[in-house]
Amino acid sequence: MSPWRKRFFETTRGKLVALLRRRELTVDEMATALGVTDNAVRAQLATLERDELVEQRGVRRGLGKPSHAYGPTADFEVTLSRAYPPLLVHLVRELRGRLTEQQFADLLLAVGRRWGAELPAAGGSVEARVNHAVALLEQLGAAVEVEPRGNGLAIRGFGCPLGLAVREQPHMCGAVEAMLSAVTGVEVRERCDRAGRAPSCTFVVGESP
Repeated sequence: MSPWRKRFFETTRGKLVALLRRRELTVDEMATALGVTDNAVRAQLATLERDELVEQRGVRRGLGKPSHAYGPTADFEVTLSRAYPPLLVHLVRELRGRLTEQQFADLLLAVGRRWGAELPAAGGSVEARVNHAVALLEQLGAAVEVEPRGNGLAIRGFGCPLGLAVREQPHMCGAVEAMLSAVTGVEVRERCDRAGRAPSCTFVVGESP
């Protein structure tokens, strides 16, 4: 377990989440399990709900007043999982072994276009569309900024959310390029730097060849 995860799960808040990952619990049940007061649990739950880590999961009806049961949100479970990166890397390896280089590149472009078709499209000026693309990339965990590039704009990243897979197969950048082209409605070309220890993203938008 990484240090930050270990520190989180050693806090009262983290212990609450650990309990709720196993089964849905009411405030009284959490307080009893942790040996704290109901008010202490409610204070922690308020923060966890605000941060979209925990959500209400219906109502328990017993002899007394009905009580809300709580559980972790689906998004929080995803952030805790460490299964996605190795699975993605092995999937990429398997596909690359079964396809020619061109077939694999075409497949990733098709994946990117399908991905983009399922996301909200941008409108307005090119600048507005680029800002929309930046927001999408930040939601994916990227740290990016926009800078002029020729007669267009470039979205320059610091690191890469798909770094493990990109190191395995550079064509992965093509999927993101196709996704950004689909959501912005503007031609996007990837100019990512894959030379160092950690890949860093660059996507050029609207620049004439």
